[in-house]
Amino acid sequence: MVNLRYFAWLRERVGTAHEEIETEAETVADLIEELKARDEAYAFAFSDVTAIRAAVDQELVDLDAPLGGAREVAFFPPMTGG
Repeated sequence: MVNLRYFAWLRERVGTAHEEIETEAETVADLIEELKARDEAYAFAFSDVTAIRAAVDQELVDLDAPLGGAREVAFFPPMTGG
């Protein structure tokens, strides 16, 4: 089981802040494709992957990062300073 966390507008579009799922995804990008296939809300939330950042087990990663035995994957928009 992988615990997914969604932040900011991703949370609003998906309709939940977190969920636990079973996945066969090998990378974060594979996981995104699985999520997009679930329904329209996920497809809309993940429609522009250039506007999405990810963390695996609280470490920022690229979308091609392997999931391995990840326990948590978080998705959020790019962070800005200010």
